[in-house]
Amino acid sequence: MRSIWNSIADYIRECDKLLLFLVLAASGYGCIAVWSATNYIGPRQVIVQSVALLIGLVALIVVSHFDYNLYKKLWPIIVLVGLIPVILTFFIGFAPEGTDDKAWLRLPGGMTFQPSELLKIAFIITFAIHLERVGERLNHLKYLIPLLIHGAFPILLIHLQGDDGTAMIFAVIMALMLFAAGLKARYFVILIIAVLIAAPLIYFLVMNPDQQARLQSIFDLEDDLKGSDWQQWRGRIALAYGGWFGKGLFSGPLTQTGEVPESYNDFIFVSIGEELGFFGCLLCLVLLAGICIRILRIGSIAREKRGKLMCVGVFAMLFSQIVINLGMCLSITPVIGVPLPFFSAGGTSLLCLMAGIGVIMSVYMHRNSRQMRLYD
Repeated sequence: MRSIWNSIADYIRECDKLLLFLVLAASGYGCIAVWSATNYIGPRQVIVQSVALLIGLVALIVVSHFDYNLYKKLWPIIVLVGLIPVILTFFIGFAPEGTDDKAWLRLPGGMTFQPSELLKIAFIITFAIHLERVGERLNHLKYLIPLLIHGAFPILLIHLQGDDGTAMIFAVIMALMLFAAGLKARYFVILIIAVLIAAPLIYFLVMNPDQQARLQSIFDLEDDLKGSDWQQWRGRIALAYGGWFGKGLFSGPLTQTGEVPESYNDFIFVSIGEELGFFGCLLCLVLLAGICIRILRIGSIAREKRGKLMCVGVFAMLFSQIVINLGMCLSITPVIGVPLPFFSAGGTSLLCLMAGIGVIMSVYMHRNSRQMRLYD
């Protein structure tokens, strides 16, 4: 027993304590929010969330103990671990109640698993390795095109699953990692022009009627209050009810009656706003901002380029999910099924997020031995 406590003490001494504190604080806060938001339907979801947090903490510690240089040798295995479960969803996947995306796998004991969350971490690691190998040749088409194919493959795969929200996250990760690696601005300008030209074609030829209705609702917030606008309309009312200090945990009139669909998942920020008010939302944002800033700070001291790029990738994953989710809750962006990191209910999401933080912690713990501390 004493050796276990000594190991824990050694780990705490070596890891980035501020990042660990912020992650545990956000995850703990998220568990409390999920508990309150699911109070009217039973304890199952908060139990799943709590167990995922504990298992995720173990995963964080285990992953962080491995030097991230090892990933360079194991990248084929990482690719298979990330891709195979996603490919399986096309054959044995299912869509949980309330969704139309066959992006989940059934596990024993009635549990489910969303492979795209694991693929995010695998993609960040392998794309960082690929970018490091290309190095200064990044802006030559001969090397850029294979990188774009590398990035486009998971985007297309997830799009074919029907999960365009997650596909968008992959696109942001790829773009920010390319930018951090030194891709010249002219390529981004070309990309923006191409997207603008293709937008009408995407709207009329790619989007289904439901997706078109969700996009239209952003421009007319009261066009279809009983249809595509219902969730965001109820969310706005719940946020207004909350005021400065909220109605109190387990006391939100809309949260506790299920009047806001997915109030414990994609719309957890709305539940926090109704029950804990503006200051509850502010604390949520401070914790998430702290995690994002700390990840970039750790990336700035990584001893190798791939360590820096892995940090940028995890930052891009978190930042894009935060921005899109808040946009959904505040009726700024369409509802596209993107959860709020560390807060939204979802065992797979939380577990894989903790593994991603483990990668960041590995970058910190295996930084240049000559730099003993991370100065703020």
